[in-house]
Amino acid sequence: MEKFTRLTGIAAPMPLVNIDTDMIIPKQFLKTIQRSGLGKNLFDEMRYSESGAEIPDFVLNQPAYRKAEILVAGDNFGCGSSREHAPWALLDFGIRCVIATSFADIFYNNCFKNGILPVVMPQEVVDVLMADARKGANARMTVDLEAQTVTTSDGQTFQFQVDSFRKHCLMNGLDDIGLTLEKVAAIDTYEKRAQTTRPWA
Repeated sequence: MEKFTRLTGIAAPMPLVNIDTDMIIPKQFLKTIQRSGLGKNLFDEMRYSESGAEIPDFVLNQPAYRKAEILVAGDNFGCGSSREHAPWALLDFGIRCVIATSFADIFYNNCFKNGILPVVMPQEVVDVLMADARKGANARMTVDLEAQTVTTSDGQTFQFQVDSFRKHCLMNGLDDIGLTLEKVAAIDTYEKRAQTTRPWA
């Protein structure tokens, strides 16, 4: 998993509440177990018409936001079914951070396990960040995980809270497998001892 320490990038404004996982990546794209390739179908039903043409008004189709790495969204982001494909699609598109007033629990946890930082901010702060994101590609936002801050393009800085263990994992690029591999020496020692003390097992 790629480390997340400090990100300066374009923030796309998406002021919708209750963006669920089916909106993020519709069910017809869940057949794959590959984490790559889903970015082109991120927000598929909002991005494309029935004929497959891009919908110009959708934020990620606008030239200023095609390379967005931060998403500023409304309340209860990631609600709905517990599909891990949702953070996979966001990450494959290039989104490394989502800022909202609240997240669905399972989606929130899946973000950390896939290298995405979900940032919870109060509504008044999200309003400021949303306004900054609307300025377009020249207004770049900075998210600093170590300092736990979000800074707007004009220098306003806001603090956010994050669990220390999740912060450690993101900053060191550790998913569940990575965490297990950190203990590989202890696991090997245990296995060797078990072979001696319990050879029948």
